[in-house]
Amino acid sequence: MLENVKSVILVLSGKGGVGKSTVSTQLALTLKERGFKVGLLDVDLCGPSVPHILNLENENIHQGTDGWVPVYLDKEQRLGVMSIGFLLKSRNDAVVWRGPKKTAMIKQFLEDVYWQDLDFLVIDTPPGTSDEHITVMENLRQIPQCSAIIVTTPQEVAIEDVRKEITFCRKTGISILGIIENMSGYQCPTCNECTNIFSSGGGKSLAEISKLQFLGCLPIDARVGKLAGQGLAAVKELPDSTTSKVLNDLVTVLAESIQNGS
Repeated sequence: MLENVKSVILVLSGKGGVGKSTVSTQLALTLKERGFKVGLLDVDLCGPSVPHILNLENENIHQGTDGWVPVYLDKEQRLGVMSIGFLLKSRNDAVVWRGPKKTAMIKQFLEDVYWQDLDFLVIDTPPGTSDEHITVMENLRQIPQCSAIIVTTPQEVAIEDVRKEITFCRKTGISILGIIENMSGYQCPTCNECTNIFSSGGGKSLAEISKLQFLGCLPIDARVGKLAGQGLAAVKELPDSTTSKVLNDLVTVLAESIQNGS
């Protein structure tokens, strides 16, 4: 089912709570706004937040002749979404599964979803290097058009955990596109000044040490936070924000990677 996908982008982090789902959804929305056809796969089985962020919680998936049909955000079907959240009766339902059942579900997501032709498939992953990651890597490691974006926050405790994720990618043969630093200071919605409420420079420093490309800093922006649950793209609603600039620059890098066939 992935042979018609030009590029697979894994959004990874060794740390929970760094905002991978926000980065994944806004990246997918930015790609859509730039004219690409996009799929967004949420494999965070125990914490599927993508349906909520995109305001798709009441939608259902169904089985078609060629496999599961994703939920589409728009009538033009330029952004398709798949998540276990669509299979739960309520957002309060807990997924209490052992490893083998999780593995089987992720394999189904990767093999049985009828995405049609896609420019990009963005995969939002849970934190760490657990069963879910191993299953994803085993199914994607033979796909040359697969690469990872590593998400961190500036603090040292996050950097140390994310460093393990970089090691994991290198051991499993997944190419790393670069590192993005999320929650990089608080951006005042009134004066636009950014204050480093944690620390600063952690993501850039990690990129330099790991010899990886640094993809930019995303601040904590209350205006972007309000877009969660509405399925709206920051680049469209807040075109002059720092978040939109970083996302547009990232999409330019991804577009170039498709053109260069890497």
